[in-house]
Amino acid sequence: MAAKNISLPVYSQAGEELSKVSLSAAVFGVEANTQVMRDAVVVYQANMRQDTAKTKKRDEVSGGGKKPWRQKGTGRARAGSSRSPIWVGGGTVFGPTGVQNHKISQNKKEHKLALKSAWSLKAKDGLKVVDSFKFEEIKTKNVVKMLSDLKVSGKVLIVIAEADENLILSAQNIANVVITRADNVSVYDLMYFDTVVANKDAVKAIEEALK
Repeated sequence: MAAKNISLPVYSQAGEELSKVSLSAAVFGVEANTQVMRDAVVVYQANMRQDTAKTKKRDEVSGGGKKPWRQKGTGRARAGSSRSPIWVGGGTVFGPTGVQNHKISQNKKEHKLALKSAWSLKAKDGLKVVDSFKFEEIKTKNVVKMLSDLKVSGKVLIVIAEADENLILSAQNIANVVITRADNVSVYDLMYFDTVVANKDAVKAIEEALK
């Protein structure tokens, strides 16, 4: 027997409940698989690494062209160069080269399940569906008012189906508020943000992509 669809209220920008939306249980009502969700977050964080760390090898450090002292007769251990890794200021052995690669991947089936799991958890607690976003002008206070009317706080992710310049520019200076497209939401995003505010078109796009 197929699971029943998930029903959530649809709000206006002013926070008024307008209607209900039926969300597919195949996307927003699955049993959360915490292992694939964890794997997806690990993949996301690994692939975000810039891998720019670099240390100098002994052929890259300055100095060391001259033998520090003669081979015998000084009572000290023989040394051929101050670039030696055992010297202070010498080269580093087995350090990062600047071209290391920490990229990893997750197969598509697991990643899809991870997204469904994360969206299902958000549908239970943390997903606000808005009928549509309408901003006639670029004003930060309009977005602040919308979030206040919707009674959302903390870290907020606003999900849109298509780019909306007025909304994006109005929200860019608000702390802990990020706007992204429906096709660019990661499992990490869904775990990190306290609340997801999405319009109906974005929810529909997510359903179609994950079914």
